[in-house]
Amino acid sequence: MVYFSKFVAAVATASLMGSAVAHPGESHSRTQAAKLRNARGISTDTPFPSRRDLAALEEFETVNHNLTSTYTEGMALFSSNGSTSCILTPEVTIGPYNIHGELIRSNITETQTGVPVHLEFQFIDYTTCEGVEDLMLDVWAANATGVYSGVQLTANEASLDTTFLRGLQATDSDGVASFDTIFPGHYAGRAIHQHVMSHYNYTVLPNNTIVGGDTNHIGQLFFDDALREAVEATYPYNTNTQTLVTNDEDMWAPDQADNSYDPFPDFVYLDPSDITKGLLMWISIGIDPTANYTSEEVFAGSWNGETTIAHANDLEGL
Repeated sequence: MVYFSKFVAAVATASLMGSAVAHPGESHSRTQAAKLRNARGISTDTPFPSRRDLAALEEFETVNHNLTSTYTEGMALFSSNGSTSCILTPEVTIGPYNIHGELIRSNITETQTGVPVHLEFQFIDYTTCEGVEDLMLDVWAANATGVYSGVQLTANEASLDTTFLRGLQATDSDGVASFDTIFPGHYAGRAIHQHVMSHYNYTVLPNNTIVGGDTNHIGQLFFDDALREAVEATYPYNTNTQTLVTNDEDMWAPDQADNSYDPFPDFVYLDPSDITKGLLMWISIGIDPTANYTSEEVFAGSWNGETTIAHANDLEGL
């Protein structure tokens, strides 16, 4: 089966018009926004309006990732990047705030406040264009005021026994896994970003964590400037006093984009008039399941099921 990226699809529209091409994971989330609105008590009475260099990043910044005005409950997600063109997603730094052995769970919000986000990933084998099943996705991000859980450093610290905005979730037969979280906050030296890493051939432990296996993707998601501005106008983001860095200024954002891969997720407002009611976001990531980047990892600690054990690394600047 042939898959097309957003940009290639735009060129090929004339030849494809009238044909229907199914992609792995398209069945996911066709009614996700409606389910999320219902769970959050958002009224549906109001009609819902029916991403390796800076140059590449700037091009994707011109793409409209806000699909609120065009989203319908029958719309297929994962219609860009790996799912449509089998693009191998660039690898970037793991950063200093990774914790080994996070908890397996889909809701990672805990007590954190901020704009709710239901974030869906689809992982595609770029050699076969098929979803990769049983990858364990590992995600982590700073909270609304730029603080990471599970680490004690000089600026972006919480405490070693905290676990908020961290978690693991296995992909299904379509390569899809999802998390309920909040929109990340910014901190000095970095643009707003969401970390994601994938593990393969891991072992699940009785304490609901994992050990071992290969790491076949290390990446970060970035977000539209307009979306970031809308989020940061709300509480508690507007109390964050750390210096803001734009995507263009960020040390890693240009590396996460290349001429084909878009590092910005698509999204819709669950309530078109109120961003604080939450966002549905999704992105496809193309990987080589046989790759193993484990030897390049650094980490701030290891979760043992009760607390985080600090790891002695020089963790400044990422």
